[in-house]
Amino acid sequence: MQAGADEDKIREVPGWRESGRFCDTERAALEYAGAMTITGERVSDELFGRLRSLFDEAQIVELTAAVALENFRSLFNVPLGIESQGFCVLPKSP
Repeated sequence: MQAGADEDKIREVPGWRESGRFCDTERAALEYAGAMTITGERVSDELFGRLRSLFDEAQIVELTAAVALENFRSLFNVPLGIESQGFCVLPKSP
């Protein structure tokens, strides 16, 4: 939010596929994050091609590192019972 993200838009991240608030670049980044996060899912050549058309190489590396770091935190924090401390509380998925 320090970069100016809208709080209402952030609340819609869990339903980004159905939301009209996300541009093609954001949708590609969110889809990429999902593909990186779900065990057994792979980033398709089609998705990676879309990323390459929207981001330069350094941006793709930065996006990949950010998603990987959040995945690490999840894998580390959840088993240890470390909560979000209120920094990012998202509604439960249905």
